[in-house]
Amino acid sequence: MTLELLRIDDRLIHGQVVVGWGQPCEIGFFVLVDDAIAEAEWEQELYRMGTPPEKAIAFVTVDQAVQRLADYQADPRVGMLLTGDIETMDRLTSAAPSLRHVTIGGLHMKPGRVQRMRFVFLSPEEEARLQAMAARGLTVVAQDVPSAPVTPLDAVLRGDGTA
Repeated sequence: MTLELLRIDDRLIHGQVVVGWGQPCEIGFFVLVDDAIAEAEWEQELYRMGTPPEKAIAFVTVDQAVQRLADYQADPRVGMLLTGDIETMDRLTSAAPSLRHVTIGGLHMKPGRVQRMRFVFLSPEEEARLQAMAARGLTVVAQDVPSAPVTPLDAVLRGDGTA
């Protein structure tokens, strides 16, 4: 197997990721890519508590994720790589061009963001970064759960699916 899903979700590891994606996709391991969390043992423990004990979880920086990418891709289990924001995913996919498909999960309301879908709020800067990622050849889509329709980036930016 390989990394089945690269997901941007500002909640990182939570029930929808573990149950909603983890079970139907048979995820065997999670890679949480966040420079700050990779150094914060107490935060890691909080995320471990939300992850079933039989599922492996790694907490890595962007640089560590790039260095270990071949190992993740060679792992016989299905894996999910998560970032909490668009900037981190952009840095990761820029440094690891073999990563070609990114799914936007929950990006919730913050100052400066506009609702684009029921579960996606974006600032103009984030929209520009997503467009730049797509211009580099990445497929960028939004999907909250595996059973939901996949929404291409251009439809997300138009605000299709805000209901």
